[in-house]
Amino acid sequence: MKILAIGSHPDDLEYGCGGTLARYVMAGHEVTMLVLTCGEQGGVPGTREIEARAAAEALGAQIIFGGYEDTRVTLDQPFIGYLETQLGKVDPNIIFVHHGNDTHQDHRAIHTATLSAARYIPNLLFYEGPTTIDFSPAIFVDISSTLENKIAALKEHRSQVTKTNIPGTNILEMAVATATFRGTQGRVGAAEGFSSARLFLSP
Repeated sequence: MKILAIGSHPDDLEYGCGGTLARYVMAGHEVTMLVLTCGEQGGVPGTREIEARAAAEALGAQIIFGGYEDTRVTLDQPFIGYLETQLGKVDPNIIFVHHGNDTHQDHRAIHTATLSAARYIPNLLFYEGPTTIDFSPAIFVDISSTLENKIAALKEHRSQVTKTNIPGTNILEMAVATATFRGTQGRVGAAEGFSSARLFLSP
């Protein structure tokens, strides 16, 4: 299968679905990460791109950069058209993208644009991040075997690890705590949770 994970900024995908992407890679599937901005509002763009490439390599995924401006991703026809073009190139069976209920405007815009661009993709799932709100997943992936891969990928974002705006914690601790909580919900050691627009089960 071909998997496409779409994120606004470097490290969004690693946090939201990094363990799941690692599982797909280990199972022999082709995984592509589409990162739409270089996160220049949170650091130096060149540095963040280097970090994102290293993180993708840690997961075993390919990476594409969209070149859009951080905090200024607009929900319009040209952007939807860009996503459609990328979907045509990758031809994914499954897409992962931000959950729509989120306090970051880029995340909301990308979620909604993907709903339109991916209207013919059979499997469309939504992941959570630190700025997601009111997220109640009904789909879980056991990442007990790939949690270390997820954390290794997040560690590659060295310039961002401590930038949580929460005193006394870092993104690695938050990722482990979230994976443990979702694992408890799913009755496994560690998990990532998802909601979906569509999900086809293979009998």
